[in-house]
Amino acid sequence: MQTERIIIADDHPVFRMGMRHILARACPGATVEEAGTFDEVLALAEEAPPPDLFVLDLLFPGFAPEMSIPLLRKKFPKATLAIVSMADDSETIDLVMASGADGFVGKTVPPDDIATAIAAIRNGEIIVKSASASLPQTTASKNADTLSPRQREVLKLVAAGMTNKEIGRQLDISPVTARMHVSALLRTLGVASRSAAAAAASRFL
Repeated sequence: MQTERIIIADDHPVFRMGMRHILARACPGATVEEAGTFDEVLALAEEAPPPDLFVLDLLFPGFAPEMSIPLLRKKFPKATLAIVSMADDSETIDLVMASGADGFVGKTVPPDDIATAIAAIRNGEIIVKSASASLPQTTASKNADTLSPRQREVLKLVAAGMTNKEIGRQLDISPVTARMHVSALLRTLGVASRSAAAAAASRFL
Protein backbone atom coordinates (compact mmCIF):
# COMPACT_ATOMS: atom_id res chain seq x y z
CA MET A 1 0.00 0.00 0.00
CA GLN A 2 1.36 3.40 -1.00
CA THR A 3 2.36 5.71 1.86
CA GLU A 4 0.28 8.86 2.20
CA ARG A 5 2.20 11.95 1.11
CA ILE A 6 1.73 15.31 2.85
CA ILE A 7 3.20 18.74 2.05
CA ILE A 8 3.39 21.36 4.81
CA ALA A 9 3.85 24.97 3.70
CA ASP A 10 4.80 27.76 6.09
CA ASP A 11 7.71 30.21 6.20
CA HIS A 12 8.32 29.53 9.91
CA PRO A 13 10.48 26.41 10.46
CA VAL A 14 9.30 26.12 14.08
CA PHE A 15 5.67 25.89 12.96
CA ARG A 16 6.56 23.30 10.33
CA MET A 17 8.29 21.23 13.00
CA GLY A 18 5.23 21.52 15.24
CA MET A 19 2.95 20.49 12.38
CA ARG A 20 5.09 17.39 11.82
CA HIS A 21 4.30 16.26 15.38
CA ILE A 22 0.60 17.08 14.95
CA LEU A 23 0.41 15.17 11.64
CA ALA A 24 2.11 12.17 13.21
CA ARG A 25 -1.06 11.88 15.30
CA ALA A 26 -3.53 12.90 12.60
CA CYS A 27 -2.03 10.84 9.76
CA PRO A 28 0.22 8.13 11.26
CA GLY A 29 2.74 6.63 8.86
CA ALA A 30 2.50 9.45 6.31
CA THR A 31 5.52 10.92 4.54
CA VAL A 32 5.70 14.64 5.42
CA GLU A 33 7.61 17.18 3.30
CA GLU A 34 8.15 20.88 4.01
CA ALA A 35 8.06 24.02 1.87
CA GLY A 36 8.71 27.65 2.77
CA THR A 37 7.45 29.25 -0.45
CA PHE A 38 4.67 28.53 -2.93
CA ASP A 39 7.23 27.77 -5.65
CA GLU A 40 8.63 25.07 -3.36
CA VAL A 41 5.11 23.71 -2.82
CA LEU A 42 4.58 23.39 -6.57
CA ALA A 43 8.00 21.83 -7.13
CA LEU A 44 7.41 19.21 -4.44
CA ALA A 45 3.86 18.55 -5.60
CA GLU A 46 4.99 17.84 -9.17
CA GLU A 47 7.10 14.93 -7.94
CA ALA A 48 5.61 11.44 -8.00
CA PRO A 49 3.50 10.20 -6.40
CA PRO A 50 1.15 13.22 -6.23
CA PRO A 51 0.47 14.54 -2.72
CA ASP A 52 -2.56 13.35 -0.78
CA LEU A 53 -2.76 16.32 1.58
CA PHE A 54 -1.60 19.93 1.63
CA VAL A 55 -1.40 21.71 5.01
CA LEU A 56 -0.95 25.37 4.15
CA ASP A 57 -0.51 28.63 5.99
CA LEU A 58 -1.98 31.71 4.30
CA LEU A 59 0.95 34.06 4.86
CA PHE A 60 4.03 32.71 3.13
CA PRO A 61 5.97 33.89 0.04
CA GLY A 62 4.25 33.47 -3.30
CA PHE A 63 0.91 32.30 -1.89
CA ALA A 64 -2.27 34.22 -2.77
CA PRO A 65 -5.32 32.26 -1.49
CA GLU A 66 -7.79 33.41 -4.14
CA MET A 67 -5.41 32.27 -6.92
CA SER A 68 -3.18 29.64 -5.34
CA ILE A 69 -5.90 27.46 -3.80
CA PRO A 70 -7.84 27.13 -7.10
CA LEU A 71 -4.55 26.39 -8.87
CA LEU A 72 -3.74 23.54 -6.46
CA ARG A 73 -7.32 22.27 -6.69
CA LYS A 74 -7.07 22.17 -10.50
CA LYS A 75 -3.60 20.60 -10.68
CA PHE A 76 -4.16 18.08 -7.86
CA PRO A 77 -7.91 17.39 -7.80
CA LYS A 78 -7.57 14.29 -5.62
CA ALA A 79 -5.56 16.03 -2.89
CA THR A 80 -7.06 17.42 0.31
CA LEU A 81 -6.38 21.10 1.03
CA ALA A 82 -6.27 22.11 4.69
CA ILE A 83 -5.46 25.67 5.76
CA VAL A 84 -3.87 26.22 9.19
CA SER A 85 -3.32 29.92 9.84
CA MET A 86 -3.33 32.77 12.31
CA ALA A 87 -5.38 34.79 9.82
CA ASP A 88 -8.75 33.53 11.07
CA ASP A 89 -11.25 36.35 10.69
CA SER A 90 -14.58 35.43 9.12
CA GLU A 91 -13.91 37.22 5.83
CA THR A 92 -10.61 35.38 5.36
CA ILE A 93 -12.17 32.04 6.20
CA ASP A 94 -15.00 32.70 3.73
CA LEU A 95 -12.46 33.50 0.99
CA VAL A 96 -10.44 30.36 1.76
CA MET A 97 -13.47 28.08 1.71
CA ALA A 98 -14.97 29.70 -1.41
CA SER A 99 -11.61 29.29 -3.17
CA GLY A 100 -11.82 25.53 -2.74
CA ALA A 101 -10.15 24.58 0.54
CA ASP A 102 -11.51 21.50 2.31
CA GLY A 103 -11.16 23.03 5.76
CA PHE A 104 -9.70 25.76 7.93
CA VAL A 105 -8.07 25.49 11.36
CA GLY A 106 -6.76 28.45 13.33
CA LYS A 107 -3.24 28.25 14.75
CA THR A 108 -4.61 29.29 18.13
CA VAL A 109 -6.55 26.01 18.38
CA PRO A 110 -4.93 23.49 20.80
CA PRO A 111 -2.62 20.98 19.06
CA ASP A 112 -4.80 17.95 19.87
CA ASP A 113 -7.79 19.73 18.35
CA ILE A 114 -5.77 20.65 15.25
CA ALA A 115 -4.84 16.97 14.83
CA THR A 116 -8.48 15.90 15.19
CA ALA A 117 -9.66 18.56 12.73
CA ILE A 118 -7.05 17.66 10.09
CA ALA A 119 -7.92 13.97 10.40
CA ALA A 120 -11.60 14.83 9.89
CA ILE A 121 -10.81 17.04 6.89
CA ARG A 122 -8.73 14.23 5.39
CA ASN A 123 -11.69 11.91 5.88
CA GLY A 124 -14.02 14.15 3.88
CA GLU A 125 -15.52 16.51 6.46
CA ILE A 126 -15.60 20.23 5.70
CA ILE A 127 -14.25 21.67 8.93
CA VAL A 128 -13.88 25.28 10.09
CA LYS A 129 -12.30 25.49 13.52
CA SER A 130 -10.92 28.70 14.99
CA ALA A 131 -10.74 30.12 18.48
CA SER A 132 -12.06 33.49 17.27
CA ALA A 133 -14.19 32.68 14.21
CA SER A 134 -15.54 29.15 14.40
CA LEU A 135 -18.78 28.47 12.63
CA PRO A 136 -21.61 29.11 15.08
CA GLN A 137 -23.38 26.06 16.40
CA THR A 138 -26.72 27.56 17.43
CA THR A 139 -27.96 29.53 14.41
CA ALA A 140 -29.49 26.74 12.35
CA SER A 141 -33.13 27.46 13.20
CA LYS A 142 -32.66 31.19 12.73
CA ASN A 143 -31.12 30.70 9.28
CA ALA A 144 -33.40 27.94 8.02
CA ASP A 145 -35.62 30.34 6.04
CA THR A 146 -32.62 31.84 4.25
CA LEU A 147 -31.82 28.67 2.28
CA SER A 148 -31.99 29.24 -1.46
CA PRO A 149 -33.61 26.64 -3.74
CA ARG A 150 -30.14 25.51 -4.82
CA GLN A 151 -29.02 25.16 -1.19
CA ARG A 152 -32.07 23.03 -0.46
CA GLU A 153 -31.11 20.80 -3.38
CA VAL A 154 -27.56 20.54 -2.09
CA LEU A 155 -28.74 19.84 1.46
CA LYS A 156 -30.94 17.00 0.20
CA LEU A 157 -27.95 15.44 -1.57
CA VAL A 158 -25.64 15.94 1.43
CA ALA A 159 -28.26 14.24 3.60
CA ALA A 160 -28.25 11.35 1.11
CA GLY A 161 -24.52 10.91 1.77
CA MET A 162 -23.29 12.12 -1.62
CA THR A 163 -19.72 13.34 -2.11
CA ASN A 164 -18.93 16.67 -3.79
CA LYS A 165 -18.17 14.80 -7.01
CA GLU A 166 -21.53 13.00 -6.89
CA ILE A 167 -23.35 16.25 -6.06
CA GLY A 168 -21.65 17.93 -9.00
CA ARG A 169 -22.71 15.12 -11.33
CA GLN A 170 -26.29 15.21 -10.02
CA LEU A 171 -26.61 19.00 -10.42
CA ASP A 172 -24.50 19.21 -13.61
CA ILE A 173 -21.89 21.43 -11.98
CA SER A 174 -18.17 20.94 -11.37
CA PRO A 175 -16.96 19.29 -8.13
CA VAL A 176 -15.30 22.60 -7.21
CA THR A 177 -18.60 24.46 -7.60
CA ALA A 178 -20.31 21.73 -5.61
CA ARG A 179 -17.71 22.18 -2.88
CA MET A 180 -18.42 25.92 -2.76
CA HIS A 181 -22.16 25.26 -2.51
CA VAL A 182 -21.61 22.84 0.38
CA SER A 183 -19.33 25.33 2.14
CA ALA A 184 -21.91 28.12 1.77
CA LEU A 185 -24.64 25.75 2.97
CA LEU A 186 -22.72 24.88 6.14
CA ARG A 187 -22.19 28.55 6.92
CA THR A 188 -25.89 29.29 6.37
CA LEU A 189 -26.97 26.42 8.61
CA GLY A 190 -24.40 27.36 11.24
CA VAL A 191 -22.81 23.91 11.35
CA ALA A 192 -19.21 22.82 10.89
CA SER A 193 -19.50 19.48 9.09
CA ARG A 194 -21.46 17.58 6.45
CA SER A 195 -22.65 15.10 9.06
CA ALA A 196 -24.10 17.90 11.17
CA ALA A 197 -25.87 19.33 8.11
CA ALA A 198 -27.30 15.91 7.29
CA ALA A 199 -28.51 15.52 10.87
CA ALA A 200 -30.29 18.89 10.64
CA ALA A 201 -31.77 18.30 7.18
CA SER A 202 -35.12 16.98 8.42
CA ARG A 203 -35.85 20.38 9.99
CA PHE A 204 -35.37 22.25 6.70
CA LEU A 205 -36.60 19.92 3.93
